[in-house]
Amino acid sequence: MAVTTLAPDMLAKMFLAGAKNLESKKEHINELNVFPVPDGDTGTNMTLTIMSAAKEVDALGDVTMADFCKAVSSGSLRGARGNSGVILSQIFRGFTKIAKTYDSLDCVTIAAACEKAVETAYKAVMQPKEGTILTVAKAMGERASEVVYRGEQDIEVLLKEVIEAGNAALQKTPELLPVLKEAGVVDSGGAGLLAVIEGVYDGLIGKGIPFTMDEGTDAAAGEVRKFEEKEEEKLPEFLYHTYAAIILNKGVKIPTENDLRKYLKEIGDEAQASIDGNVVNMSVNTNDPGFVIQKALTYGEIIDVSVKNRKRDLPEENKALKAEAKADTAKEAEIKAAPAVPAKEYGFVSVAAGAGIAEIMRNLGADVVIEGGQTMNPSTEDILKAVEKVNAKTVYVLPNNKNIILAANQAAGLEKEKQVCVIPAKTIPQGITALIAFIPDASFEENKDAMTEAALGVKTGEITYAVRDTTIDGIEIHAGDYMAVGDAGILSEGKDIEEVGLKMLEAMTGGSGDVISIYSGADVKPEEAESFKKKIMEKYPSADVELAEGGQPVYYYIISAE
Repeated sequence: MAVTTLAPDMLAKMFLAGAKNLESKKEHINELNVFPVPDGDTGTNMTLTIMSAAKEVDALGDVTMADFCKAVSSGSLRGARGNSGVILSQIFRGFTKIAKTYDSLDCVTIAAACEKAVETAYKAVMQPKEGTILTVAKAMGERASEVVYRGEQDIEVLLKEVIEAGNAALQKTPELLPVLKEAGVVDSGGAGLLAVIEGVYDGLIGKGIPFTMDEGTDAAAGEVRKFEEKEEEKLPEFLYHTYAAIILNKGVKIPTENDLRKYLKEIGDEAQASIDGNVVNMSVNTNDPGFVIQKALTYGEIIDVSVKNRKRDLPEENKALKAEAKADTAKEAEIKAAPAVPAKEYGFVSVAAGAGIAEIMRNLGADVVIEGGQTMNPSTEDILKAVEKVNAKTVYVLPNNKNIILAANQAAGLEKEKQVCVIPAKTIPQGITALIAFIPDASFEENKDAMTEAALGVKTGEITYAVRDTTIDGIEIHAGDYMAVGDAGILSEGKDIEEVGLKMLEAMTGGSGDVISIYSGADVKPEEAESFKKKIMEKYPSADVELAEGGQPVYYYIISAE
C-alpha cells in the first residue's frame, strides 16, 4: 500500500533511523578521506552533528511538525562539526524551513523541502565545489522534483529514486574532483549524506536500526555512586575547599594557568586554575585556605572568595555541621554575589590541540582556548560557548584549521549580543601570527584586515604518517611512512622523518626563509626535536629558527615559514 503522507511522529522515527545508519557507517566514511592521515574524521563529524539533533528529536513527547523541525534545525546547527557537519546541518536547516509550514508532508512538499535544502547548503559555502556532498545533495533534490513532476504520489518510490540518484552522483564524484580519482575514493561527505537518506528510507519501511544514545558513561557513573553510598565515610585529607577570584592589577605579570596549578598542588589536591581575560579563578582542597587568599592578593583585587568545610559533604553523622551550613547559606550567597566586571573592548577565542600550543596562544592574549583541531573539530556550540565566556564587546575567533572555519562562521551568526569576527586562519602558525598582528589601538576593520593578511601570509607544513597506500599529486605514498602535508597538498613522503621535513621546507620556501618556527608533537622526544632544529639551521643559516614544544597529537611536527 502506497505511503502518500508523513505525519511528524513518522518523520521523527525516520530521522532517528537515518542518524543511526550514519553512525553505523562512520568508520567506513572516515576511511574515504582523500589524504591517508590517521585523523580522517568526516564520518565522525557528520555523526556527531546528526546525533546532536537526534538527541533533541528523541526527547520530544507528542511530536508536532514545528517541534520536530526546530529540534532538527537547532540541534544540528549547534552540534555541527567540521565542514561536512556544517553543510549537513545547513541541508537540514533548509529542509525544515519548508517542512515546518505544513502539518504533514507529501511528495510535493518533500520535493520543495529538498530544493530548499540544496539552496541553503550551497549558500553556506563561499566557494562551492562540485564532486562533494553538495553535488550529491543537488542530484537528490533534482530527482525528487522529477519524480513529483511525473505525478508520483508514493513517498516510498520517491525515496528509492532519490537514493538511486544520490548513489549515481556519488560514484561520479571522482570524475569531478581529480584528487578523489587519484586517491581511488568517492567523496566522504557525499557518502555520509547518502547513508542518512538510506537510513531514512529504512525507517519508513520498518527496517531502520533502533535508535539509542550511548549511555555507558551515565551507567558507569551510577554504579560508582552506588558503590560510594555503601563505603564507610572517612574524613577528607584536606578539610577546606577554597575558591578565590581576582581582577588582575594593571602592569602585573600575568601568571600562567600551569604556574597557578603547580602552586595550588603544593598545598592541597584537586587544584584548578583558569584565566579569562583579566579575571583569574583558583580553587583547591587544602588545610590552609589563607595561602590561597594570600597568593591571590599578589596578583590583584579579590572579587569573590569562599571557604567550604568538606566535612559538610559527609552523611548523617555530621548533622550538626549540616545545620550550621544551612544557617549561613545566606552569608555564602552574599559573598558569591561579586560585582559585575565591565566588558573590555576586545577578546580572543582560539582553537588549539596540545598543551604547549594552547599555552602559547594564552600568552599571546587568547582569553579562551578551545581544545581541538585536526583530530577533533569543536562544534558550533563549543565555539559559541567560548565566545560567550569572553567578557568583551568584540571577540575575534581563530579556528586555526580549514575544517573549523565554517563552524566558527556559524557560531558567529548565532551570537546576538557581541560582535564576532572570524579570522580565517587555517593552521596553528597562521593563528599565532594573527594574534601577534593585533594592534590594540587600531579599529575593528583595521585589525580584521591586518590579522587576516598576516595569517594568510604564513606557509605551513605538518608531518604525520600514512595509514594506507595511495598516490596523491603524483607522489606515491606507502602505509606507515612519514608524510608531509602543506597548505595545498602533499609535499613529501619517506621513511626518515628529518629528510621528509627538509624536503617539505624546500617545497614550502624554495630554499630560502627568514623565520622558521617548529612545533614538536607529543610523540617527539626533546633530543629528537633539537636534532631536527640543528639540521634546519645548517640548511638555512640566515634564517631565524625557533623551536617550541607544541604537544599536539598525531602530527610529529608543525612547521611554518615566513
